[in-house]
Amino acid sequence: MTRHKLRMLHGTGLMILTVAPVAHGQLTDITQTPNAANAGIHKSYEEQIGPGRGDVMTPDSSTFILKRDPARSIRRGRQIFQRKFTVAQGSGPRTGDGVGPIEIEASVGAGMSDSCAACHGRPRGSAGFGGDVFTRPDSRDAPHLFGLGLQEMLADEITQDLRAIQADAIAEAQDQGEDVTLRLVSKGILYGAITAHPDGSVDTSGVKGVNSDLRVRPFFAEGSTISIREFIVGAFNAEMGLESADPDLVAANAGADVVTPSGMLLSGSTDDIEGAPASSPVDDPDEDGVVDEIPSSIVDHTEFYLLNYFKPGRHQMSSVTALGRRVFDRIGCDECHVPDLLIEHDRRIADVETGYDPDAEGFNHLFADAATQFHEVDDGSGYPTLKVPNGKSFLVESIYTDFKRHDLGPGFHEVNFDGSVTTQFMTEPLWGVGSTPPYGHDGRSINLTEVILRHGGEAQKSRDAFDALPEARKGFLLALLRSLVLFPPDDTPSNLNPGDPATPGFPQFGHGSINLGALFNNPADAE
Repeated sequence: MTRHKLRMLHGTGLMILTVAPVAHGQLTDITQTPNAANAGIHKSYEEQIGPGRGDVMTPDSSTFILKRDPARSIRRGRQIFQRKFTVAQGSGPRTGDGVGPIEIEASVGAGMSDSCAACHGRPRGSAGFGGDVFTRPDSRDAPHLFGLGLQEMLADEITQDLRAIQADAIAEAQDQGEDVTLRLVSKGILYGAITAHPDGSVDTSGVKGVNSDLRVRPFFAEGSTISIREFIVGAFNAEMGLESADPDLVAANAGADVVTPSGMLLSGSTDDIEGAPASSPVDDPDEDGVVDEIPSSIVDHTEFYLLNYFKPGRHQMSSVTALGRRVFDRIGCDECHVPDLLIEHDRRIADVETGYDPDAEGFNHLFADAATQFHEVDDGSGYPTLKVPNGKSFLVESIYTDFKRHDLGPGFHEVNFDGSVTTQFMTEPLWGVGSTPPYGHDGRSINLTEVILRHGGEAQKSRDAFDALPEARKGFLLALLRSLVLFPPDDTPSNLNPGDPATPGFPQFGHGSINLGALFNNPADAE
């Protein structure tokens, strides 16, 4: 069948190979736009919503699907992400219909999109990059969302580590009756130091790269959002005019501690959690006559999709890219762009490793290997088994970030609508950088060399070291960066669907894909 071994799925000892239906970026559903090619989303929006969140005993609810048929939940989230929403479903208007005090509410300048994929759609059909919004005078480019769940988990674990160190410092200071200073180190990364006083107060002036509350906020260039769920609900509203009364955000914003269906703790008692744009399902804040535009079940599937979304791939690795890594480390790039980071407790139900394959046929020389990361529990209900994440540790390779804010000098500073200037930004993970020109949060740098030379401030020494390199050594480093790629999941052959080059019309027909349908409880029921 193929030189690649298919992994055994669901612990059944069965090897499953199915051919995925044709899928594209930005999709309509075929109940609204029937066509001979049968291209589009196979379920109506009402079917995607189902009976709401429900529970593990409510068939077709988001909780039931997420817990008993998790691959389907991921795929449904993907189809929601690609869906082109209609006016009848609540699409639009954007914030203030694009009119209002933009100095106070930058989303007034956000684009009016009818699909998440309108901003995050390159490569084709992925949760990629490609959008640009006028939320700053010099605009912001939409980053890719590959590996988003891994970033959320790493940032949350770092936060827990830093806060544990703070708690230890306070306890020691109170026990010893004198000030105690401890270094803030998590996953080998230094976030400065914190000094605790015997009265329980702390001096955070030595904290570096994160807020004084020690919460790592991994999302948006300035590092302002904690969780995928906040990001989703905010984007539906600001970029698409779709409001949600998400109960998790409503409760956490009011001070409650809430664990989302994807397992993320939103600690309203400790953190300032962003609220939902609608206060209840009957609220109509944009006065378009449509209420409950994004029910909690839709948010559940979309959050689970992005938690489990594929990490970027690696294209051809060679002696040249190995030399590039040595140059990268030698000139100090790895001080901020830390290559590999360990997650202690992985909440995902699967991992996909995508890499170069010289024998792969189709659109790119890439092949993906998917492996499940859950175990099954029979709860005696008569329903399909519960699929429980294994929760083991996982080494995140080639992410190249430190989850800290840095000042990279005037070249990266950003003017705001009120005339103020933001000077510190999160270290951008480099994975996928070989596929995402132009560069910088504003898209001003036309290629990798230019964005490296744009660095200053805390990175001035490394920037100057790069500039002084012989051209050959620069080439080694650039080859390493170019090997860090994104890919179109529905067009990338995998052990779930390796494709068949003998198919007439290949690769338009018969190309492989990362076919999550092979993992559904019922693969014949397409999403």
